[in-house]
Amino acid sequence: MLKRVRHLLAGFALLAGLSMAAAAPPDWVGSWSASPQAAMAGKPAAYADQSLRLILRPSLGGERLRVKLSNRYGEQPLVLGNARLALRQAGAGIQAGSDRALSFGGLPGVTLAPHAEVWSDALDLPVSAFAELALSLYLPQPTLASTSHFLAMQTSYVAAGDQTAAVAWPEAKTIGAWPFVVGLDVQREGAAVHALVVFGDSSVDGDGSTEDANGRLTDALAQRLQGRGWAVLNQGLIGNRLLRDAPRQPSNPAGAALGEAATLRFERDVLQQSGVRAVLLRIGTNDIAFPGSLATPEAPVSVAALIQGYRALAARARQQGLRVIASTIPPFEAADIAPGYYSLAKDGQRRAFNRWLRAHAREFDALVDADAVLRDPRRPARLLPAYDSGDHVHPNDAGYAAMAAAVPLSLFVND
Repeated sequence: MLKRVRHLLAGFALLAGLSMAAAAPPDWVGSWSASPQAAMAGKPAAYADQSLRLILRPSLGGERLRVKLSNRYGEQPLVLGNARLALRQAGAGIQAGSDRALSFGGLPGVTLAPHAEVWSDALDLPVSAFAELALSLYLPQPTLASTSHFLAMQTSYVAAGDQTAAVAWPEAKTIGAWPFVVGLDVQREGAAVHALVVFGDSSVDGDGSTEDANGRLTDALAQRLQGRGWAVLNQGLIGNRLLRDAPRQPSNPAGAALGEAATLRFERDVLQQSGVRAVLLRIGTNDIAFPGSLATPEAPVSVAALIQGYRALAARARQQGLRVIASTIPPFEAADIAPGYYSLAKDGQRRAFNRWLRAHAREFDALVDADAVLRDPRRPARLLPAYDSGDHVHPNDAGYAAMAAAVPLSLFVND
């Protein structure tokens, strides 16, 4: 009898354990992101007793959400009086009944110390991939947007007072940046899901794509990966370089906003992303182009140094179990970014690096030959006109879609 009771108790314990395991929430995975930037040189945007309504577009759906806010470059506390999340209707308006209050440690607002970041509490708000979300933040005190992402390629909104719960903002002003928000994670029931981080410069950020049309490289990739259980995170930064921080010379009008070297921000912007399983590296153009232009009088960067930088990022990604996709550097003859941005010598560096990358493609899980995809066969130092946004450096929507089409889908299995 005693033996039978013990068996019954053991069975109940096993069932309880299975029940607890089944009830445990799935892991978080990043669904949208933007790399934080310092303010542009000069006076940053300022807000006081105003609400922001920031439009975010998740690349993967889920049943629960959380949002990451950042005061990374702020020198003063960032005070948020209220924060809410809703499904967007149109413009600054939200869908009635979809609005939810965000909390932070159970509280409706939060104060971030200088250089701090914070995740919101989990929020039950089922959302599908590519649904447009409206994140509303109330700033009750005079606040400088010292931390932002200024090349959003997405219109967001500003209104007077605490309008975070209002369905319509008829008198809203528009902005083209994402102040303070750097991440959106989802939890999704069922099969495992993963995130691909696309990491690089303005060609990842989406420069040259159509504003409000979601025509970036990452948008095109997210469309291709639908149904495979993969999110796509955009960690592009306009003007970013692989090996050097933003130039501090007067020749660079943007100042520190062009970011730390990719080798320095890789830990934060790639390895610390929730659920990251793969990274695509598309960077190096500005390392070659800036010396003698936006980074006068810096010495040129050697091809050997670029190779070493790529290898270093790949090694760090592999240590964390990530798949690594490398990309060649597209052409940029006739670039009108700044005087001296292009030269024959710089194009020679670009070609030499691309030759090395093609010859050593087996060091990576895959190679996307963006140069071969985007160049004009008749003038290989230039972008194909059909893919040129007009500045001769950045692709247009069609060019980004062509780059995305060159990424092998065989890497993205749901395991």
